[in-house]
Amino acid sequence: MKKLFILLMVMLTMFSLCSCKKKEETPAVFDPSAKSEGVMTYSEYAAAELGSDVLIEGFVQGAQSYWQGAKFYVADPDGAYFVYCDGKGEDINISEEDYAKIVSSTDYKDGWKGICDGTKVQVKGVKSEWSGEVEISDATVTILDSEKWVAEAEDVTSLLGTDALIEKMNKKVKFTDMTVEASKDAEGNDVAFLYNWDGSGEPGSDLYFNVSANGTTYNFVVESYLCYDGSDVYDGVEALKIGDKLDLEGFLYWYNGANPHITSITVK
Repeated sequence: MKKLFILLMVMLTMFSLCSCKKKEETPAVFDPSAKSEGVMTYSEYAAAELGSDVLIEGFVQGAQSYWQGAKFYVADPDGAYFVYCDGKGEDINISEEDYAKIVSSTDYKDGWKGICDGTKVQVKGVKSEWSGEVEISDATVTILDSEKWVAEAEDVTSLLGTDALIEKMNKKVKFTDMTVEASKDAEGNDVAFLYNWDGSGEPGSDLYFNVSANGTTYNFVVESYLCYDGSDVYDGVEALKIGDKLDLEGFLYWYNGANPHITSITVK
């Protein structure tokens, strides 16, 4: 009987230890929608008046240059934000050291930028609008200790030319089964793309190109502050031919209408 009692106690102790170990090993569930106290949800941000102070949290999906004021494409599962840290040098509201941490998974050199891997940040600033683009200006960006999160690109091809497209502003989006249409260069020739919107640029400038869907033509851009000369998408647009069929991804920036900043191109 005594041996049986001792054996039972040993088994109970082992079960207890295993249970504790199992509990200790159970990781906390990561919720990319979670916000710190006092931080706006996306719906609260969307409802805020222009010119009002805002405080948001999200995950950096892309970053433009540091040297002319850092700009970030930020998202959470409910929406997306364009963040503008104004100023240069000591006036900028994020240090170059922190900027480099945010874009460390990309080709960061000499202030360049790229597609980011979802570092979580808190952003304090003013909800503003510039030529139709709703953004957070005068922004101060703080890196948070968190797991990373990257948004899936949402197919908005069917929304092109509709009022509903503006609801997707700043999101990571994709456009499928697009056709390259001609642009006119300075001499009036048909070309597949232009350096700058009017063809006045040179390699390294922004790339503008026309694509169509369902008989309607739209103008897209590879923003050189986001995807530099030599990146896959920049080289890909330079190699386009009129009539090529494409799938595209990018951020739905707004400039007097939809002005997608393209970050990926697939020629079919």
